[in-house]
Amino acid sequence: SVPELFRGSIFKSQNTISFIDFIEYYFTSNDKVDSSSLISMLISMRYKGKGNIREYIMEMSNIASKLKVLKLELFDDLLMHLILISLLAHFGQFKVSYNTQKDKWALNELISHCVQDEKRQQRENIENAYLALNSLNKKRKNNKDVTERNSQQKKFKIDEKTPTCFFC
Repeated sequence: SVPELFRGSIFKSQNTISFIDFIEYYFTSNDKVDSSSLISMLISMRYKGKGNIREYIMEMSNIASKLKVLKLELFDDLLMHLILISLLAHFGQFKVSYNTQKDKWALNELISHCVQDEKRQQRENIENAYLALNSLNKKRKNNKDVTERNSQQKKFKIDEKTPTCFFC
């Protein structure tokens, strides 16, 4: 049976082959539209720092392979630069090191270097958070000491104001 969706929009034919050909023609997509949307996706992609960087780079590579199927092939160098451009600013040192090297990396090398750099940054962030927490605790401890001193001074002042014997 033919779904109602197709009944009104497709011509009536006695021949099954022509009917299937018409359905195929009806649902074919335009290669230009597909390639345009894939290129715009590839260019507009940005790594936001959340999630796995390996998956992000593999997703960009997947889009490039879809473009290759549509006979619009991207060179590996162009893909590398698109990936590097889409990375966050804290990968700046990594980008500079890639650009200063004469050797060109393969996609797998880029992925492994990016993962390594991301792990290094995560360790640094943990260390920075630990140092910030310790310095904050030291400040709080110093503030407690100061408040205890002030409260002791206030107690002493209160004792001075109470009436005492003239000879004492």
